Amino acid sequence: MGQEDEIREENRRIRHMRILVDLTAQILAEDPGLKLCEALRLVEAARSAVVRMFPGKEETFDLVIRPRLERIIMDRFQLSSIEPVN
Repeated sequence: MGQEDEIREENRRIRHMRILVDLTAQILAEDPGLKLCEALRLVEAARSAVVRMFPGKEETFDLVIRPRLERIIMDRFQLSSIEPVN
């Protein structure tokens, strides 16, 4: 695979990740029947999917994306914090 192909593939994975995270955020914010435990599982599912696309980037997800999704959950469920489950 040439450098241009590698760049194109990387850009495709980045777009896919953005869509995944944006859809997850939208579901967290807008699904009227969503329960807290389901919301937390959605965040973990998004993390798993992102790490499959970008192996070794767990820490990046936890530092950049997780806080965005957790802020939505805290706002929606009127929580002051979210305790880690691991």
